[in-house]
Amino acid sequence: MKDLRAIDAIAFDLDGTLVDSAPDIRHALNAALDEAGLEGFDLDTVRAWIGDGPDALIAHALCWHGIDADETMHARLRQAFDAYTLAAPLQSGGVFHGIAELVAGLARRLPMVVVTNKPTALARAVLDAAGLLPFLSGVHGADAADQRKPAPFLLLAAARRLGVAPERLLMVGDAPPDLLAAQAAGCPAALVAWGYGGHAIAELLPPRAWRLATPQQLLLTALQSRAVRSEEMTNH
Repeated sequence: MKDLRAIDAIAFDLDGTLVDSAPDIRHALNAALDEAGLEGFDLDTVRAWIGDGPDALIAHALCWHGIDADETMHARLRQAFDAYTLAAPLQSGGVFHGIAELVAGLARRLPMVVVTNKPTALARAVLDAAGLLPFLSGVHGADAADQRKPAPFLLLAAARRLGVAPERLLMVGDAPPDLLAAQAAGCPAALVAWGYGGHAIAELLPPRAWRLATPQQLLLTALQSRAVRSEEMTNH
């Protein structure tokens, strides 16, 4: 994608795209497991599990322990995970370098939303702690299993809320579910190089996907594209 003249809004993934939240997710998971008398996990292991939301994260942990948990146990772990997350949404992690400047620079030019597999309440808490929430037009979290990316549900809901066509909503994410959700929704997509899933193989990239090396690359492209678009409108 050479320019953003055909883009009217941007949807960002959260964990691994806007924020490096892996240390905080690890803390919440390990604290919940500790309450249940279970061993926790190192950062690299947890980071590899991030992307499908807390229920999938907990399922990974229980599977590693060889536990076939019932609904009551899973619900107890999830309740504890949520409580620890809300108590310290971004205490050990932080915003990726260049993201604050990107979001601030885009704020007056393109509406932005977050589309994440993290439940909405947890996502809003992280974004608030990161100082990014005031710049966003909406936060679309996966509050039910069938809403999670790679399903197109959240992207289509975001497009409807913004009043834009899906093909004019750019999905920016760090992992295959982001790109596959964009493909299913008919949205263009960009894969970031700085997140948790940038190792995604080329075969998973939708045909229109764009690779972003840095947040500054997206900001500069947006600024140049909006300038060209304004000039075109003036000339016509």
